[in-house]
Amino acid sequence: MKSIVYMVTALVLLMSAACRTTKKINTVISKKDTASTVLADAHADSVRYINEVFRSVEKNKVDFNTFSGKMKVEYWDKDGKGPELTVFVRMKKDSVIWLSINATVFSYEAFRLMITPDSVKLLNKKDKVVQYRSVEYLEEIAQLPFDFNTMQDLIIGNPVFLDSNIVSYKNSGSSITLTSVGNFFKNLMTINKENFLLEHVKLDDINPKRSRTSELNYSGYAPTEGNPFATVRKIVLAEKNRLEVQMEFKQFIFNESLNYPFAVPKNYSVQ
Repeated sequence: MKSIVYMVTALVLLMSAACRTTKKINTVISKKDTASTVLADAHADSVRYINEVFRSVEKNKVDFNTFSGKMKVEYWDKDGKGPELTVFVRMKKDSVIWLSINATVFSYEAFRLMITPDSVKLLNKKDKVVQYRSVEYLEEIAQLPFDFNTMQDLIIGNPVFLDSNIVSYKNSGSSITLTSVGNFFKNLMTINKENFLLEHVKLDDINPKRSRTSELNYSGYAPTEGNPFATVRKIVLAEKNRLEVQMEFKQFIFNESLNYPFAVPKNYSVQ
């Protein structure tokens, strides 16, 4: 059970660590980034330009009251391609994240997960088990700092991992790359220059004793009543093992009335 829940949730939790306080540039920016312009030595016009880019990215954040979606999830790990999953998502802003994880080939709901700002409930329908945990349980799975709002924004596709203290940038072709450094990762984020939509994120571990890396691609932007929504996410997580995940939203609806059912049958045991 834990492995499937990890696969679905940790791919976004891993990115949350990049929101932390920026460290000194010279101690963490690697030599391969020297082609970027380091803002500490930049002229005022460069700083002004990056501030404009940052504000444009912020304006592209997706706002919502409620959100529901259906996505196809495919993943590859050290054992090869895993079974295809269909995941139904429902969210009420700042209140509830509800996930129904289904084995696509059998049309069978295997797990149901409900997260609030302070709790996690996990229903394992195969083993007839329910778990009640604090929200820190997700931190234990991902082994990284995490809060409810970070996961909420990452599911909806907002760049919450963007630190306003940008240490360098690169302006090339049709894209702009911003670099920030947090307590755990160096974050290189690529933004489309024309519409300032997020295209790619690469995170590299700054701890020399670990080699965690993550790459996340956003594509398939679809129009909404508000800002465009990225319907396709491709993720690669790697340390000792490698996990590749593709998530594609087949359906999504904003701001409709939703419920979040989580009835626990009497014959389920509590863990």
